Parts: sequence; C-alpha cells; structure tokens
Amino acid sequence: MTQTTADPASPAETTARKSAGHVIVDTLVAHGVERAYVVPGESYLDVLDGLHDSPIATVVCRHEGGAAYMAEADGKMNPVPGVAMVTRGPGAANAHVGLHTSWQDSTPMVLFVGLIPFEHRDKEAFQEFDPHAWFDSGAKRVMVLDHAERASEIVAEAMFAASSGRPGPVVVGLPEDIIRTEIDATLHPPIPVATGGMTVHDWKALRDALSAAEKPLFVTGGNDWTTAGAAGLTKWLEEHHLPAAAEWRTEGTVGFDSPSYVGPIGYGRPAATFEMLEETDLLVFVGTVPGDVITNGFLVRQNWDKKNFLVTIDPSLRGRSGPVSYQIVAKPDVFVRDLVRIDLPAKPVWKEWTGRLRAQQVEFSAPAPMVTAQTPADAPARMDTMMAHLVAGLPADAMVTFGAGEHTNFAHRYFPTRGYATMISARNGSMGYSVPSAVAASLRYPGRRVVTIAGDGEFLMNGQELATAAQYGATPLVIVMDNQEYGTIRTHQERDYPHRVSGTQLVNPDFALMAQAFGGYGVRVEHEAQIPGALEAALKAIDEEGRFALIHLIVEQRVKAY
Repeated sequence: MTQTTADPASPAETTARKSAGHVIVDTLVAHGVERAYVVPGESYLDVLDGLHDSPIATVVCRHEGGAAYMAEADGKMNPVPGVAMVTRGPGAANAHVGLHTSWQDSTPMVLFVGLIPFEHRDKEAFQEFDPHAWFDSGAKRVMVLDHAERASEIVAEAMFAASSGRPGPVVVGLPEDIIRTEIDATLHPPIPVATGGMTVHDWKALRDALSAAEKPLFVTGGNDWTTAGAAGLTKWLEEHHLPAAAEWRTEGTVGFDSPSYVGPIGYGRPAATFEMLEETDLLVFVGTVPGDVITNGFLVRQNWDKKNFLVTIDPSLRGRSGPVSYQIVAKPDVFVRDLVRIDLPAKPVWKEWTGRLRAQQVEFSAPAPMVTAQTPADAPARMDTMMAHLVAGLPADAMVTFGAGEHTNFAHRYFPTRGYATMISARNGSMGYSVPSAVAASLRYPGRRVVTIAGDGEFLMNGQELATAAQYGATPLVIVMDNQEYGTIRTHQERDYPHRVSGTQLVNPDFALMAQAFGGYGVRVEHEAQIPGALEAALKAIDEEGRFALIHLIVEQRVKAY
C-alpha cells in the first residue's frame, strides 16, 4: 500500500494564525484607522499588544471621557470612524459621555470595551456589567465578541454600522479570554456604505421649487461631508446668489467669508437669523434636519406653511420638527454632485435677499474694537477683545473647538471658519469637550492653528488631557474664559428664579500654573492691556517651542457675546 503525505502547500497548513486581539488590530488597519485613543486595561491587553507593532498611533489618554471625546472629534474630521478603547465597567461608564455626543451629533465612532472572561459572566465578577443593558438605547449597535473566529467580521460590521445611514456610535465588547484565542488571520473586507442620491424625480422637484421661490434658504449641518463636497456646494450657491445658514456648532461648511454665508442658527442666535427663518419661502436642509435647537424646542415650525426639502441619508428623519414637504435620501456629497447640474438663472430678488442677509451676518461678526492707547490699563479683560486680537492673526486654515457654555458664543460669532470641519464641537451641549477635541484636532492636523475656547467650569472636566497633549506633541492654543460660574445655567436661573443664585458659582485655581505644570506655556490675564502681549507670547510658545499654550482670561460675571 502506498502511503500519502499532506501537501505542505495546502491552505490548512499555510493559513497564518494570530490571536483574535491581533486580528482586530489588523482589521482596523485595513479599514484605514490611523489613531486609537485608549485608557489601558488588563482586559484587552492582547489588543494593546497588537497595536505595539501596527501603524496605528496609540494615544494614551488620562480619562475615559477624554478618550471618548477625542475619538468622537476624530470621527468628525475623518471619513473613518473614530476609535476609542477602554476597559470593563468603570471605563465603559466614564466613556459613555462620548457615546452620547456621538449619538446626538451623528458622528461615526467605535468604542471597544474590554470585558471579563467569558467563563466568569453572570457571576458578578470584578467590574462586570452588561454592555447591551447599558448601551442599547444610546448606540447604533452593541456587539460582544463571543466567538473568537468572528473577530475580523465583528470589527468590519462595527465600522460599517458606525458609518452607514445616519452615522453614530457602535460598542464592541471584547471578553479577555476570547481575544487571546488563536484564529485564522484572514481579514474580513470593508463593507461598502450606501450613499443614496437624487432620482430624476427628486432633481426635477427641487429644480421646480427653487425656480418658484423668491427667498430660498439652504441650511447645512451634520458631519457627513467632505471638503470637496462643501466646496462644491459653496461654489454653486455663490454662482446663483443663494444664501446658506449653518446648523448650530457646524459652521464652516459654507465658509465664513463666502458671500452666500448668512450666519449660524442655534441657541443665542441674533434676532436677524430668527427672522430669516420666518421670512424664507423655501428651506433646503442638507446633512441635517430642523431639530429642536433650530426650531426653538420644536415650536417654530409647527404652524408654518413653508415648502421644505430635507436632504439626509437617514430615512427615519429622526429628530425633525414640523411637517416635511419632500425628503431626498442622500449623503451631502452625493446630493451636491447632482445639485450642481441644476443651472437656473439667478433672480435679482435672490441677489437682494442674499445680500441683505449677508450684510446682517457681516455686521454681527465684525470684531470688537481692539485695545488702544486710550484704554485704561486696569480695565477688566474682555473676551470680545481677546477674539478681536486672535482673529486678526489667524491663518486661513485655522480650526476652533469647544464644548458647551456661554463662552462658546464668542466662537460662533467671531471665529472665521473657512472650510468644512474647521469648527469641531459638541451639539449635544456636552461640557468637557474643548480640550480633548483640541488635542485630537492638533494630532490629526499637526502644524495647523488649533484654538479651543473653554469655560472655567468646562475646562476642569477634562483639562487633565493637557498631559496627553504634552506627551504626544499636540499644540493647541487653549483660551479659558473664567467668569467664576456656570454661566449658561446662571442665565436660565436668573430668568426662572431671579435673584436666587444657587449652585452655579465657582472658585477656581490658577489655570495658567496648571498649564505650566503639564509642560505647556501658561499666562494669566486680568486686564485689557495684557491681552496683546499674552496672545503674542502664547503663539510664540506654540510656533517656536512646539508646546501647547493656555491663556487664563479673567472676565467679569454676566458678560455675554450677544
């Protein structure tokens, strides 16, 4: 009898094998992930080991909330979902704030959470929690890797789910023992994301509506754009003398200097912006829907008889207010690709309408007078003066980030956002976002001027991430507006409970000294006359010394941008 031997080239013997944790990392690389924001934990050490030799930059953060915010901000700046990694119950709980931001801001993000070993489940093991029970209502999908051989497939599904339809957060649980199991290292390919588009019927309906309108208004929003798509829309609007407003905290899609840009629509908006919503006879929302912020708590549009088009890839129109005339299921870039084929003669009434709205925005955003020789040396420092000096020297590609609070209104009003994703913020009103998002922006775009405007209350929620900035060479300019209170809450308190200040006042440390302790440049400013020199020194530290800088600006209470 002739004996046979196994073919040494057979797939069963040559297929590479790796641990599931290493396969997870390889799959992230194949999906274009460049950076992971992590707080390490023993439950996902095998993934950390896989990152050791991978091209993915591992950014070690000081708190899971900071890591999640950084990943969420990265998802706003990058077509690939942002990635954060944390461990077990406490880490997952701390990261939840970033998930909520990702959900309400429609930002693609994947949160990997190390879990207890599979065999310890349901025994109240150390730091055990149920990912589905915690996250099912606040994430697009929650998946747990219970079968090691599905590691690459689960990652591909997570990246797809985060990006498809209305983008948002996905949670992937990684049991400690499962990710150490060796498996076939073949990778699951990326799953293509549908982009929708205008049908011929959609195209004709929009063309006819624009032709009939005398005061149309475009409203841009969301994070599902590209620079090219935003530039294409801007060019088409300018050619047709049509106006565009920006959803709250998404300025820059149509640039600050564009003759078609007519201002932000959100909390604290000027009266003129509110009035143009009442005056328009056609609304075209692109990348967003008329939610409660735009419509003052779902009130503005309830009785409107205005034709409107809602352009979004989300067929559910979740979060919208009021009646809908027409929905176009498309991502913004694909919509713009089809929109630019509509060539209408610009009406004189359009030019007058857009010009009037633009003039109001130019007046609103004009910087305040700078410090002069006539300014008293001991005049209290003002935020609008700081913005005037800052804006005067900004490069064209400058970026601004911020979280929540009345200090953000100065950015809305004055900061010149000249391109898509030059304003990175939290539309869910989440505090503590400013510093982490600035670190993420500076790491994503080294060499660009990244400015973050933080309130004193917000800064201390994640100011420790300045240590992350120092460790990885991020160089944001951090301006902390210190009015010794939670200003937004105080404003509501004065309205509803006048002269009964309770629970809103703060006593703060010296933030400039904190910045110095973290390895950055820090300067404290109390008077108007100190502003020019402080700003010059801070920018010098960034540009010549390669470190972050912080200006601690002491202002009076009850000071508002508008």
